[in-house]
Amino acid sequence: MSKKNNNGKKPPKEFVFQKKNYLFLFIGLAFIALGYILMSGGGSDDPEVFNPEIYNFRRIRLAPTLILIGLGIQVYAILLNPNKKNKE
Repeated sequence: MSKKNNNGKKPPKEFVFQKKNYLFLFIGLAFIALGYILMSGGGSDDPEVFNPEIYNFRRIRLAPTLILIGLGIQVYAILLNPNKKNKE
């Protein structure tokens, strides 16, 4: 059953998120995608040859950090309430 107001009309449908939420969601997705892109590669053409490039700073520190920052931004975007007014 749908809820009706006093006039007998259905209330207008509203999105759960506002424009600001979606902006932060896309920024978080960009951080996550960049982290995975930086983590990729570094393989060797010959399986008998070890490639030490797999343990460089970009793949071990930078890429996972970007992914975690992106996940944090995603959580912030979900919890953000753009309608909240600052008390002054």
